[in-house]
Amino acid sequence: MADTMQFDLVSPERRLASMQVTAVQIPGAEGDMTAMADHAPTITTLRPGLLRVEGPEGTSEYVVTGGFAEIGGQGGVSVLAERAVARADMTQEQMDSMVAEAHAVYARAKDNWENEPGPVDDAAKLLADMVAVGDHIGLSSKQPSL
Repeated sequence: MADTMQFDLVSPERRLASMQVTAVQIPGAEGDMTAMADHAPTITTLRPGLLRVEGPEGTSEYVVTGGFAEIGGQGGVSVLAERAVARADMTQEQMDSMVAEAHAVYARAKDNWENEPGPVDDAAKLLADMVAVGDHIGLSSKQPSL
């Protein structure tokens, strides 16, 4: 049996998961990564996506909108998500709310940084990632115009 490690997922509202796992697939801002036991210590920011957890009790998936993941020196993984919902519990209303929040961030960036494409591009990517998550899990998202 593969080595296990501690996994914890928390959001500002509550702790969503705390369990022993064999692997955690993380939607990192710089690219997706998989953490397993004995992984090098790492801290990464999250982009909107699916966080997938594999363990002795099966596989769990969570929709996250951003945050941070820390892979500790002992191999444990702690994820501090801005917002997280178990994929099985995700509703169309929640998806619409997440996309609307991303669209509001994009609109503010366009207003505040009219001649600075960096922050506007980052906000557009956030919105596109959120829409892609909805498409991936089978929840249609209201596609706001950019």
